[in-house]
Amino acid sequence: MDEGITMYWLPVILILPYFVILLKIYRGLLKIKTFTASADPATFVSVIIACHNEQKNLPTLLKSISCQNYPIDLFEVIIVDDNSTDRTLEIATEFSCLRNLVTMTNTGKGKKQAIRTGILLSKGTLIITTDADCQMGTNWIRTIAAFYELNKPEMIVCPVKIESTTGLSGRFQELEFISLQGITAGSALMKEATMCNGANLAFTREAYLEHSQNLHYEITSGDDIFLLQSLKNRSRSKILWLESLDVMVTTRGSLTFNSFLKQRSRWISKVKSYKDRDSIVLGIVTFAVIVMQVLYFIAQLFYPVLALVFLSIVILKSVPDFLILMNTSYRYGKKKLMWWFLPAQLIYPFYVLSVVLYSLTFRNR
Repeated sequence: MDEGITMYWLPVILILPYFVILLKIYRGLLKIKTFTASADPATFVSVIIACHNEQKNLPTLLKSISCQNYPIDLFEVIIVDDNSTDRTLEIATEFSCLRNLVTMTNTGKGKKQAIRTGILLSKGTLIITTDADCQMGTNWIRTIAAFYELNKPEMIVCPVKIESTTGLSGRFQELEFISLQGITAGSALMKEATMCNGANLAFTREAYLEHSQNLHYEITSGDDIFLLQSLKNRSRSKILWLESLDVMVTTRGSLTFNSFLKQRSRWISKVKSYKDRDSIVLGIVTFAVIVMQVLYFIAQLFYPVLALVFLSIVILKSVPDFLILMNTSYRYGKKKLMWWFLPAQLIYPFYVLSVVLYSLTFRNR
């Protein structure tokens, strides 16, 4: 009987690595200090935007960039059209509010090649990448450049948020995205960066050229994460999180559930090529906990004696999740999202397994 009870409770012990890792990330979030640019930077910056069929979004982005509080002779904007079939290239070429705007066509195919095309022809010491469906404030470039001049990192990981939407699906997207942003910031502040987002990412041109061969061009996505992991493999690289509302970029969430699944499936497709220990351990531990949650949820329906074990697993996972989400949602001005925390916690394990199943089923379609 004692052995049976021990077996029932073994998963609660196995969940402790997740609990410890996430609490460590939360400790990183407690170290956050907001950065304010106090001096006028003089670094020449190249803003690279890879675009594919973005005729609807591009004008709004270019208008945001044209309003930047940064000397026009100290930055360039490079639009790289990635084989669009709409008027993306034409709209970029005709935009007249930026005299430092350069447009070109991707010499290869895909976002990674498009970014590489732009960087190879860029003049900036510092590269900033963003996406065509993003918007930013007027001090975006100035604050990133000032942070770079003060700290001299190889990579600067900057905050991203998605536009507010309604309904359970929209709230779930926002909450998940904020959770990922919390892990991104916390792990970077603990000097164990595991994530970044190419919608708001800065790095030196020199660092990119040195590591560009490690970006796994055979995989569609991952232009950002593979660069981060390659930099981490070089012990002297400095990867920093930049906390500032002035550099916050807003992007759009997935408009349909199908597009949401496809996006998450692309994220999963690159995991098999990860080389970074921190990212691999976090991924394995998280997936193991999610599988345990689902299995014990189903098992306790048939064997009520397991209900307490299932509840313990949910609580142990939820405590660090809640702390990270609470910290990040408050910093992002999204504290009302915490009302959705409990429903999201119940849905999340089944959602992750659905994405994995979708990825395995449709990856070759």
